[in-house]
Amino acid sequence: MSFVKIETPRPGIALVTLDRPERMNAMAFDVMVPLREALEQLSFDNTVRVVVLTGAGDGFCSGADLVDPGYLPIFDGLTVPGISRRAMKVLDDVIRSLRDMHQPVIAAINGPAIGGGFCLAMATDIRIAADGAYFRAAGINNGLTAAELGLSFTLPRAIGSTRAFEIMLSGRDVDAAEAASIGIVSRSVPRPELLEHCYTLAERIIGYSQLGVELTKQMLWAGLEAGSMHSHMNHEGHAQLFVRMTTRNFEEAIKARRDKRKPEFKD
Repeated sequence: MSFVKIETPRPGIALVTLDRPERMNAMAFDVMVPLREALEQLSFDNTVRVVVLTGAGDGFCSGADLVDPGYLPIFDGLTVPGISRRAMKVLDDVIRSLRDMHQPVIAAINGPAIGGGFCLAMATDIRIAADGAYFRAAGINNGLTAAELGLSFTLPRAIGSTRAFEIMLSGRDVDAAEAASIGIVSRSVPRPELLEHCYTLAERIIGYSQLGVELTKQMLWAGLEAGSMHSHMNHEGHAQLFVRMTTRNFEEAIKARRDKRKPEFKD
């Protein structure tokens, strides 16, 4: 049985659902390994232009599975420290897969995003929350570190260091309204309208150049890690020149404006 469901609700949009609602879509290996495989498969599906990631039931993802995290053959012959390192690598690969996907990924955060679920949400490109959702950096509540799966990288860059320090060190819940006001999510919407908002945004993105969208995502993430504005502007410039000089997109945009129609970017 697969605990990750892939659907195509509209042309060009893939909906990926963590589908273990009875365990709040916790990050057991039999959920996370199929999720990574699904993301890698979709990344090279050129009919998919935008991916929407959500959870089944009342939760987005509750983080570590405290009931049964599962076992993988790659753990064979290892002691507990070795198993722990391999397990962390499996989860890290899910986060990196989201970053590495060609397509933008929109998180439709339908409920609690706790611990690793918070990290998973922050690894997506765009986040929209249902009004009942909330976020918690739960590692600190469990006597561990709240810094895991890239959260101490992504969260300060999204909301600023002061807010990130306070949220991660206090272990408090951040509800959807506050999350929208400080930039964890771009907006909060009524729960029944969540996927519709995500699909509408996805369709707007699909209307642009596939190449332009993919490179914009890449440049945005690269900018978060750039050593200087000067070096990153060089990087941006080459990406812009690549699209400008190897496609007729710009000419099509000018012609479409003149003709008072939507452009058809064919890259």
